[in-house]
Amino acid sequence: MAHARRKIYEAQSSDVMRSTVLRAYIRLLYEVECEARDRKLSGDERRVLRQARSLPILEGIKAYMEAERPNVLPKSPEGQAIAYTLSNWDALVRYCVNGDLAMDNNGAERSLRGVVVGRKNWMFYGRDRGGRTAAVLTSLIATCKRLRVDPFAYLRDIFARISTHPQNQLDELLPDRWMARTVVPA
Repeated sequence: MAHARRKIYEAQSSDVMRSTVLRAYIRLLYEVECEARDRKLSGDERRVLRQARSLPILEGIKAYMEAERPNVLPKSPEGQAIAYTLSNWDALVRYCVNGDLAMDNNGAERSLRGVVVGRKNWMFYGRDRGGRTAAVLTSLIATCKRLRVDPFAYLRDIFARISTHPQNQLDELLPDRWMARTVVPA
């Protein structure tokens, strides 16, 4: 949804009216998500809320775009935004079927920004095993940041405990479960 919204925003330079209408529709969708987050809804509750409130908004967006599509030039910014959104429609509405899915992928893209920026620095790990190790550590650190866990404290504690921790219970050391069980001294 963030990509569709960005294309619609960029189209306002050539078609303010249509862009404003579509951005207002999308704003309504984000308000539903904000309400779900504020109410701390479970995945099932969020799915029910989305189906009751977001699906009608999405149907309105689709109907508006299909009605306006013949009125815009296909190569214009607005025409390209409409074409992009409608061609990705199934992916854009999938989040309404599963309450655990995010409406957009901004969080995932934000967590990968550091990887993309450092890509040239990490091109040569020496071996595939080094690359896999880096991928695991990067994923752990990104997860810590997302959960607001101090990555250094997490890794220090895990490295101290992992050799004595039962192998069949390693999932307890994942950042979300570690955070729930550990009180880190200040």
